[in-house]
Amino acid sequence: FKYGPIYGVVIAFKDYNIFKGIMDSPWIGFEAFEKIFQRSDFYTALRNTFLLNGLDLLFSFPAPIILAILLNELKLPWFKKMTQTVYYLPHFLSWVIIGGMVYQLFSTNTGIINQALMDLGFEPIPFLSDKNYWLITYLFTGVWQSAGWGTIIYLAALTGINKELYEAAEVDGANRLRKIWHITLPGIRSTIVVLLIINIGHMASIGFDRPYILGNAMVQDYADVLSTFVYRVGLQSGQYTIATAVGLFQS
Repeated sequence: FKYGPIYGVVIAFKDYNIFKGIMDSPWIGFEAFEKIFQRSDFYTALRNTFLLNGLDLLFSFPAPIILAILLNELKLPWFKKMTQTVYYLPHFLSWVIIGGMVYQLFSTNTGIINQALMDLGFEPIPFLSDKNYWLITYLFTGVWQSAGWGTIIYLAALTGINKELYEAAEVDGANRLRKIWHITLPGIRSTIVVLLIINIGHMASIGFDRPYILGNAMVQDYADVLSTFVYRVGLQSGQYTIATAVGLFQS
């Protein structure tokens, strides 16, 4: 499933015709890549891919670390387990369902939040139609969806910290924040570094469902990324050679 489809990469170097197939379609060399690099919308999609992934790294990466530390500090075991379960749940929801929830909450005219603001006499906030507000909504939704699941790894790392270190720090008069700073964070530092390296390695790749479902024509300046560009050019316009070339470039 991983190596077999690599054969299809040759489509990027052929004038692919769906009726002739891959073998009989004529070779065109790097012509498809030349066409890509001449398109302004490709550079917009490339910029947006790095922008959204960079902001996700800035906001979504620290969120599970902070959440794991907060959960670790809870003293009641039953409340800790219940809270963990509630935070995990969004990870199992499809982005289609999350997108529906976002539109129900943040839609300019019919969203629950804007309806409440208008009832209080305020102007509605264009969460989904203004590109800057959309960016905030996009990031907030990503943090909400992924933070709980990300805490699993950090909570597992926290269990490996020697409890005697906390006891010794308490004897020395360290408060809770001091223990977190000098014991908890150094204890999970190696896990943080490994996950940070993995996340940086995925900077050029971005999922299709989240930007496609949350995006719309009014925020195309930020919402159009490489995955939606491939979908638009490849499936909607039928330019399979261009779409394959962009996918290969992204890889």
